[in-house]
Amino acid sequence: MKSAIGLIQLQVIGRVERLSPVYQGLLLVVVVLCALSVVTSQYQARKLFVELQRDKDQAQQMDVEWGQLQLEQSTWATPARVEEIAVKKLQMQLPKSGQIQFIQVRPDIGKSPRQ
Repeated sequence: MKSAIGLIQLQVIGRVERLSPVYQGLLLVVVVLCALSVVTSQYQARKLFVELQRDKDQAQQMDVEWGQLQLEQSTWATPARVEEIAVKKLQMQLPKSGQIQFIQVRPDIGKSPRQ
């Protein structure tokens, strides 16, 4: 395997040496530009990967916080707590049966809903 690669390298070098100096210089510039583009793309890929990991960590942290907030909301909104605040802080009380009135609402027969 090594001998085949060495043979190919020798063939490529032989062909490059036969080119004029202008073409050799142009080929050198193309190879350097390709190498720089590979380095740049690797750098950008690593940078994007780090950003992706940071965003994943932030999303996980936000999920944890969301769960805590839901738990807190369910604790604050329990019927017993609402009733306790209504009675103690707002001095509210349940109405007695004589204080409750039921009202029947009859739909207007002559009017259309758009009016």
